Amino acid sequence: MTVPRQPSSPERPGAAGKPDREGGKTEDRRHMIRRRWLTATIIVLLIGIPAGYLAISASQSRNSGRDKEDKYSATGLSEGWPSRVQRRLYDVPIPPYSKEVAYYETNNWRTSRLYVQFLTSNEGLDKFLKRIGTSTGKLEPKDITISKRDQKVVGWEFTGPGPWSGLTHYEKNPAPTQDVVVDRSNAKHPMVYVVSSTTP
Repeated sequence: MTVPRQPSSPERPGAAGKPDREGGKTEDRRHMIRRRWLTATIIVLLIGIPAGYLAISASQSRNSGRDKEDKYSATGLSEGWPSRVQRRLYDVPIPPYSKEVAYYETNNWRTSRLYVQFLTSNEGLDKFLKRIGTSTGKLEPKDITISKRDQKVVGWEFTGPGPWSGLTHYEKNPAPTQDVVVDRSNAKHPMVYVVSSTTP
């Protein structure tokens, strides 16, 4: 009597089912590769996009800074506020929150001068003039009190539509005397130009 042959056990080498297990392993490897690729892509995007924005922002900031430096270096002015000592010595109390502030100082054995420009409000202009000992009522229409020589030193050109006005506030030496010119082309925010000179 012939005994029927039993099917091979799955655990034995060469047994049925091995291709299925290998096939399963192949699918797991593909899934793992796909998952790693997706993770790497997400990481690159998370890091790369913010870094790109930072690089663009930094570049724009540098370019803006260079533009301002070029603008003022061409006229001899330095961007920013004069020191407190300079403002006190020349009696140029720039109003708080002023913008487009720039200055230039010259010194020689006879006369020292501080050239200052700033954009302020009408209230700021009033306070500035009161603090140096005068007022907006003393401003004379179309009176450019800053000399051509001083304009040339820092490259100021008072040729725009304006309206322009100016005054000279005299003080006895060694106190400083201020020549002030105001451009009201922006009615709410006048641009102020000052040359304060002192003779020891």
